[in-house]
Amino acid sequence: MSDRFYSLEQVAEHLGLHVRTIRNYVRDGRLPAVRIGKQYRVAHEDLEGFTGRPVSSGSDGDAEGQRHTEVSSIVEIDAVDAETAHRLTTLLMGSAAHRGPGDAPLRIETVYDKDRARMKVIVLGGLSDTARLFDYMEGVLSS
Repeated sequence: MSDRFYSLEQVAEHLGLHVRTIRNYVRDGRLPAVRIGKQYRVAHEDLEGFTGRPVSSGSDGDAEGQRHTEVSSIVEIDAVDAETAHRLTTLLMGSAAHRGPGDAPLRIETVYDKDRARMKVIVLGGLSDTARLFDYMEGVLSS
């Protein structure tokens, strides 16, 4: 029996999926998991069986104890029209989707409230990637 178990959040990050998607896989029985208290854990072997390929236990050669930074940001934009919100969403989603194989994960969610002309952007990613996205956003919003 393996002593390596992953939280659903870790599985989602590894697969580049939303944690809700992973929870649905567990509930549907497509991904075996063990419930411990209020949380699910996925065994290393079960994750490998699910993906059909070996799962590395760490990030490509990172030294243990190496510093990791991640930014969680919520940006609220008032007085934005639907066209600008759509342009901004397209730009951000394209930036997140076209990443290299070694790049850190970048997650973006956008919500547009037409009645209030308000947009929310949620960004989870590395420092430099997030800063670059903010520059892109500033460019779209100032044009």
